[in-house]
Amino acid sequence: MKAAALVLNAPRELGFEPIEGCAPGEGEVLIRTLFSGISAGTELSQYRGTNPFMHRRFDEQSRLFETSDAPSWPYPVRNLGYEEVGEIVEVGGGIDDLRFGQRVFGTWNHRTHHIATADYARERLMPDDADPRIGIFSHIGAVALNGVHDAQIRIGDLVVVFGLGVPGQIVAQAARASGATVIGVDPLADRRKTALRLGADEVLDPTAGSIAETIKARTGGRGADICIEVTGAPAALAEAIRTVAYSARVVAMGFFQGEAPLPLGEEYHLNRVQLISSQISGVAPESSYRWSKPRLWRTAVELQHRGVLNLIPLISHVAPFAEAPALFARLDAGEPGLLQAMLAFPA
Repeated sequence: MKAAALVLNAPRELGFEPIEGCAPGEGEVLIRTLFSGISAGTELSQYRGTNPFMHRRFDEQSRLFETSDAPSWPYPVRNLGYEEVGEIVEVGGGIDDLRFGQRVFGTWNHRTHHIATADYARERLMPDDADPRIGIFSHIGAVALNGVHDAQIRIGDLVVVFGLGVPGQIVAQAARASGATVIGVDPLADRRKTALRLGADEVLDPTAGSIAETIKARTGGRGADICIEVTGAPAALAEAIRTVAYSARVVAMGFFQGEAPLPLGEEYHLNRVQLISSQISGVAPESSYRWSKPRLWRTAVELQHRGVLNLIPLISHVAPFAEAPALFARLDAGEPGLLQAMLAFPA
């Protein structure tokens, strides 16, 4: 395949378009993509056409969605993909500290090549001896780490993670590395098994009984110190609210689509539950003078390289870039056992 990018022409209609001008200019490098992960959250909402950015315009100043004939992400959508890793194959003029073959992680969408500034590449260089596949988790790993930071975990806390998809699996590992006892919750047996294999202390099936009642019974009526919801399902968020202790914190990380009704007149109201939204467009204000998105991205890579996080086993399906439409369709259909889907690019 020649230099090309994946484009969404309409809901569930993917195609390829050529990339023109792959020669880096002064102060630029050309990166050839090695691998690109597919997000089962934001990207699938784009693929399905349910993402609010595709129907309304988000005003950055007021931070409000507005009804508009010109949505933020009109078709054709060219920003699919935010989990990329590649290698430098050409260096432009005026650069003496970057070289051919160095690997770079980042976000440049599902495309065979990307021209980046030298500063962009320098800030995202992979360790020379690292498995390049860990680079696809830089952004989704940052999303998970941001959620763990928002949870304000204390060593010894009991943390219940609702949803063991890719971000939930990373959250579970990061929470345990923070000193918490971690219980994962997911209706899918294969995801529960993966979480146990990768370090969760226990897993529960929400279809087998009330998670809130189970946790309350095990803690003498106290409840979990923290619940982190990573499903985007209103029922899971409602159960997380029921599961936490009095005046405890629930972190909502899921990307809810459409209406998300919650029983706010029950446990949420009576137990003074703290409900925190966590989203990677920003970090908690009290942490912003130390933590930033670039630091979160790099930390997600470094923690994998050091062995604190073990994310490679989450990659369940790999397909050539040319087969991207078929892989998206399998994700959309909810193929059993499909966790982290990844595209591999030709040399």
